[in-house]
Amino acid sequence: MSAPTKAPKLAVAHLTALELTPLEWVTQAARAGFDAVGLRLNPTSADAIAYPSIVGSEAHRVLRRVLADEGMTVHDVEFIPMLPDIDVASYAPMFDAAADLGARCVTVSGDDPDAGRLAANLAALCELAAQYGLRVDLEFMRWRHVGTLKQARSMVERVASANLAILVDALHLARSGGSPADVRALSVGMVRAVQLCDASQHAPVGDDATILEARTGRLPPGEGVLPLIDLLDALPAGTALGVEMPLPSLPAKDRLELAYRSTRAMLEVACRRHESLGESQQ
Repeated sequence: MSAPTKAPKLAVAHLTALELTPLEWVTQAARAGFDAVGLRLNPTSADAIAYPSIVGSEAHRVLRRVLADEGMTVHDVEFIPMLPDIDVASYAPMFDAAADLGARCVTVSGDDPDAGRLAANLAALCELAAQYGLRVDLEFMRWRHVGTLKQARSMVERVASANLAILVDALHLARSGGSPADVRALSVGMVRAVQLCDASQHAPVGDDATILEARTGRLPPGEGVLPLIDLLDALPAGTALGVEMPLPSLPAKDRLELAYRSTRAMLEVACRRHESLGESQQ
């Protein structure tokens, strides 16, 4: 990613403080300094937390008003697990709400062992999302059927929808054996967004421990061993930047402030590195 002329806009994923309702979430994220938020409108599983929003409802109107009052935008809405029996058409109300809130994309995961069926369903979802002006970002996670960057790339190439891209989460990239060099090798336009966090040197063993780390054990950017600056360098210009840092040991307010402060500090280090490299090449 080329050095920005001004501080890049920074979004924060709802998982960072999923206990907050959308109104609380938008308000506290804005006060922490973020420019945009993600919204969990659909659960990752049947028993997971989510906050559906219906266009025309009073709650939806209030959410729109709070977003405007706080000067916040919605980067993405989540989460759609692409299961074998997915009913693509049933997500039209979610996409309607996302578009009405000004969201840019919807995040999905690949959860079907049949690659052909997954590709067909993903293509249908992309077609539906396009009707609402939304991009679809496929997020790979080690414990899912689309678990690596290589698998995500293969699926995106197979579907070949103009509004389909890959979401690179720094933790999932590292824990699935990927590297910034792998990201750099992707064709232009394949990655449109990145989620930043840090992690300890010791990778968890097994899916259960990996899931637990992803949901409760991430570290603030700059406090672990992930090659975040190298990852930023590997991203194309214009990649949307976000942070996902669930850290339940801290109150939500403190968590958001730490997520913002640590990410901004890391971005400043990356910027200085670009400036230093530029001077050395003159």
